[in-house]
This record gives sequence, C-alpha cells and structure tokens, in this order.
Amino acid sequence: MKSPLLRSILVPALALLLVSAGLPSVCAAKESKPSKPTADIAKLEAQLKPLIKQHRGQVGVMIRHLPSGQTFKHRETVAMPTASLIKFPLLMATAKALEEGKVSLDDRIQLKKEDQVPGSGILTEHFSPGLELSLHDAIHLMMAYSDNTATNLVIDQVGLNATNELMAEMGCDATRLNAKVYRRDTSNNLERSKKYGLGSTSGQDMVTLLEKLEAGEFVNSQRSKQVLDYMADCLSTNGLPRYLPQGTRVAHKTGSVGDSRTDAGIIYSPAGPIAIAVLTTGNEDKSWDDDNEAKRLTAEIAKAAYSHFVGDTEAEPVQVARTLKLGSAGPLVEGLQRTLNVRLKPSPGLSVDGDFGPNTESALLAFQKQAGLEPTGVVDRSVWAKLGPLVTADDPAPSPRAVARKNTQKRPPESLEGPPVVTCKAWCFVDGETGEMLAGNNERRTRDPASVTKIMTAHLVLTYAEEHPEALDQVVTFSKRADETPGSTSAVREGEKLPVKELLYGLMLPSGNDASVALAEHFGEQIRPVGEGTSYDRFVAEMNAEAKRLGMENTGYKNPHGLTAKGHVTTAWDMTLLAREAMKHALLREIVSTRQHVYTVQSEAGYEREVVWNNTNRLLGHEGYIGVKTGTTGAAGACLIACGVRDGRETFGVVLGSSCSDARYSDMRNLFRYVWSTQRELSEGAPKAAAAGR
Repeated sequence: MKSPLLRSILVPALALLLVSAGLPSVCAAKESKPSKPTADIAKLEAQLKPLIKQHRGQVGVMIRHLPSGQTFKHRETVAMPTASLIKFPLLMATAKALEEGKVSLDDRIQLKKEDQVPGSGILTEHFSPGLELSLHDAIHLMMAYSDNTATNLVIDQVGLNATNELMAEMGCDATRLNAKVYRRDTSNNLERSKKYGLGSTSGQDMVTLLEKLEAGEFVNSQRSKQVLDYMADCLSTNGLPRYLPQGTRVAHKTGSVGDSRTDAGIIYSPAGPIAIAVLTTGNEDKSWDDDNEAKRLTAEIAKAAYSHFVGDTEAEPVQVARTLKLGSAGPLVEGLQRTLNVRLKPSPGLSVDGDFGPNTESALLAFQKQAGLEPTGVVDRSVWAKLGPLVTADDPAPSPRAVARKNTQKRPPESLEGPPVVTCKAWCFVDGETGEMLAGNNERRTRDPASVTKIMTAHLVLTYAEEHPEALDQVVTFSKRADETPGSTSAVREGEKLPVKELLYGLMLPSGNDASVALAEHFGEQIRPVGEGTSYDRFVAEMNAEAKRLGMENTGYKNPHGLTAKGHVTTAWDMTLLAREAMKHALLREIVSTRQHVYTVQSEAGYEREVVWNNTNRLLGHEGYIGVKTGTTGAAGACLIACGVRDGRETFGVVLGSSCSDARYSDMRNLFRYVWSTQRELSEGAPKAAAAGR
C-alpha cells in the first residue's frame, strides 16, 4: 500500500508554520489566561454560540488560530467520550515509541482470528487471518479508515498504557485510552470505560496536542510531521472538511459511537493553520448518515472558523464524492438516475426525480453486478469510478417519428378480474384458522425479510417462556454490542437494564435492532445450553432450527434483527407460517396491538429514565387490524406482516418489497379488500377464483 507518509520520507520535508516562541510543555498550561475577547473573536463567538446553543446534545469546542493565538472556547475543559478520536493520541504514543526505538514501521504483524473485531475498517470484513502487514500499514489503516482491528494491532505493539503514560507526562489529564476496541475485558479502568467507552478527552487537550505537533515540538519536528501526515490520510470528509474550499488540507481524526460524534485536527488555511476540536455527546440524533446533526454542526463550526480567520473569503460547500443509498435525495441522485439509465444495459428507465427509492436501488444493484462490483446497493467511491462522468442533462428531444410512435403505443386494457395492482414484489394471504392459502403472488420466491425477522426473535423468547414463565421477569442489561447495533433502535443504552417482558415492547414497537441483540445475548445459552459459539450465535442457530420445525423451507437467519446479510432470506409463504404460530402467544398479540408503550429503565450507574416506544405499524389506526410487524431495508424494500379480522375470521397477510413505506400500507389494505371480498363472494356461492398470480 502506498502511503503519503512513505512518499513524504522520500522528498524534502515541507516547512512547517511556527507559532509564537516559548509554548508551554504541558496541556494544563495551555489554557489562555482569562481575558476579554477581542472584537474579532467576539464576531466568531456571535456566529458559533447560537449554533451550539440550538444543538440537541452536549458540545465542547476549542479553536485556536495558531499564528495569532486567537482562541474560541466553549466547555473546552470538559472531558467527553472520544470514540475513535482516541486513535490520535495513540498515534502520538506510537510515534514516541518509534523515536525511542521500541518499534519500527517495518515490524511485521500477523493478523489472527481473535484480532478481528467489528465496526469501522476493512481488516475484519475483507481480509482473512494469516495476513501479514507492517506496523506502518496498520497505522495507516487506523488513521485513514479508522480500522478498529488495525488499532488493536497497533496497541499490541506499543502497549495499552503507553498512550495514557504519554498523556499524563504531557499533563493532558482528560485524555485517556481505556481499552482495546471492542475489548472491554482489556480495560485499564473499568469506571472510565463505563463512563466514556473507548476513551475520553477535552477540546483543550486536543488543541494543545495539535499545536505542539504543528510547532514541531512533539519529540522533534520529524516525528511531529510524521503524525500530521498520517492524520492527513483520514478519508472522512463529512466533518471538519465538509464545507471548506476544495483542496483545503485538513489533518484530522474523527470518532462516532452511540450518541457521541467527535472531530479534531488542523485546517491549513490561507491565513495559517487553525487547530480545532469539536466534541459532542448525548446527541438526540444518533443516525449514521452524512446528515447527522452533530456532523453538520462540526462542519458548520469549521466553516465559520475558516471564514473568520481567512477574512472576507467565504468557504463554499464543497461537492464531495458523497455516498448515496436508499433514502438519499437531491440533484446528485438525479445525476445518478440519468447515468444509470445510460450506462446500464438494458436501460432501467428510471424516473429522474432525485429520490433514491427501491427502483433506483434495484438499478444500482444491477449495475454493480454488470461492473463486477460487490452488489451492496450503496453508491461509494468504487461505484462513482465505474459510472464515469455523470449524465447531467436529459436526452435531446426525440424525433417527430419517435414521438408519434410513443404516443400510439399502448398496452392492452387491464382486466377487471384478479387482485389489485400493487408495488410489492411478493405477497401471500392465508386463513388464520386453517393456514389455507387464499391468494398470493411470488409467495415462494426468496426475499430479504428486514425487521419482520423480529417476529421469530420474539417467538423464540415467548416459546421458552411458556415452559419457564420466570424468564419474562429476568433482567436484561444492555451490552456495548447491543447499544452499538445500527439501524432502528429501542434507545436503551449500554449498562441500562429492564425485564424481558418490557424489552419485548422495545423489540416489536420501535423495531429495536439493539433489543434483538440484547435478547439473543441473554437467551441463546438458556434456549440452547449445548452448542457452539457465543450465546448470540446459539440464539441465531435456534432461529434456524425453529424455522425448520415450522416448515419454513426457504428461510435462513444470520442475525436476530434483519439487517441485510448474505443468506438471511425468507418468502412470503414462510412468513405466514411464522406469523400464525407466533400469534398464538397471548403476550405477543398484546404487544403488537399496542400503539405506544412507556417504561422506566434503570442503569447500573443508579439513574432511571423513561423511554417511549411508538409502534411503527400504521395499520393499527384502522379498525380490524391487530398487528403484526413492519420491516424496511434497502435490499428488502418496505415489508409488512398483518393480521386482519373480518366477519369473525382472522386472515394473515404478508407483503414483501413494496416501493416505499406508504406503499406497503396501501398494498396491504388493497390486498385485504380483495381477499375479503373474494372470500365473501365464495361463501355466497360466486364462482370466483381465490388465488392469483401463481
């Protein structure tokens, strides 16, 4: 792997801008003496204070224009969780070890299975145990990709406590690395681990470390520059660099975990380097996309600082190679749709509406396969490269002959018989009492199930509880893994606890992916005392065993929540088998028919707080529907399983792959009307077919 650092060793070092002489050697001494802000810095304060005040979360900021020393501060001494930002101090500890000869960039490291941890990076997902890489490669992956596995490899080389010893030596008391990534068992301070997670720091600590690096005062100028070069490799552009002019060099590191988002680094502006740290935690917006509120706040603060110190020059938002996925919208999606219409053979004929929906995703998946890329349904750098220049304008006006041909071509008139026209890719309806199929289309075709998977998760727990009623009163404490599960959430956090019965509401109403992981971790070894793997693994194995017992021949489970995974599939027919069986549990019927539920969770730390769960199933607002579950992912589309009651009889309906959330409800209601009217006509003797589309 080629690295900017390696290249920098082979060429003359660039001259670094220096700050005022006589900088203190410890972080604690870097806090400026209290003084009235200058008029200039007051202008920056006037811009930033409202942004910070309106943010839905806790914020700590420190900004210093290094040539002038002008500084903006907001809660700069408050320690906050770092998430992956702690990899920056770890990098400094590694540079110190390099200087002392304890390690070498050429040291070889062999990747072992036990080294691979989840989360950000590429070593776990894309490389096999046995891979050999250099310490330099591991550092580069840690900083460029925020690779968690690479980070642990670096920690193994320099020692877990090396970072904390260095920070203590420099007086940075808020900055600590508490454990290896995803390895709480290695914690050197359990209390700090519980409070801050992977690590902690303050805005003041970050800016002072950055200032010493830029001045060449950390170890020596060569090592200082080495650290900054690694930081400049960071590929994340949705924080500090987001709204800066194109080509602006930013040496920084980001961090994201749970409700914390962080970013710190040096912006190399025309007016000189700007050291900046933005730390946020307790954020209400815990989403993982580029529009996360804390990420936008970070970008806006960086833009304001850049514009303030540069002068009248406005930093315009830079158009970066954004990642697009299901739910994205805007002009860039329009360009994607036009380009897919041209590049994909045959053309998918997408509507150029700027909305990244299931049709755009399907076309993208087809293009990825055509281009030899992994079919992820996400537009990333590799997809942009294969697409080539975007088609930014519609096709030229067609010829009069083509227009006439298009105006005269029509399809045959629609039949008045049969089911309604729907957007879903597969559907199936069965009699609730007998299980007899009443109607369906593509009902045995495998599809991604999304969160309707959680019906099986709840069914397993409730089946176990039938023989062990005390299980419903068992208390589940959320693990870090459960808390950090992406996607829809119950909003229960690591270290918080609640009874199983209450957690089932958090699983089924808001469709809590985190709740499914917590239940799997809690029950796997109870339900399957003998077996291989962790409790979580055993729970998933039992999901597959139960599917087999129910005759779900085309269903496979890889997780308890339904996030997209290879081999995690089902069919509409199989889901009717599961829904009928699961709804035999009286408690599940009660849960899935509940529109809102409130519970007070407790924590290991001693506090209590209320959580409110709203049911995602909008059919509950209509008389005659009693559940059961929604589900949505890019691969699955919008899915819905429902139980409807008409004329005293229950009917179970399944729709998989509807075009959007609204469409799944109209699809389901129209299909229920068709099935109910057909059954009524049959009961009255009308010779009308009951099934369709098979």
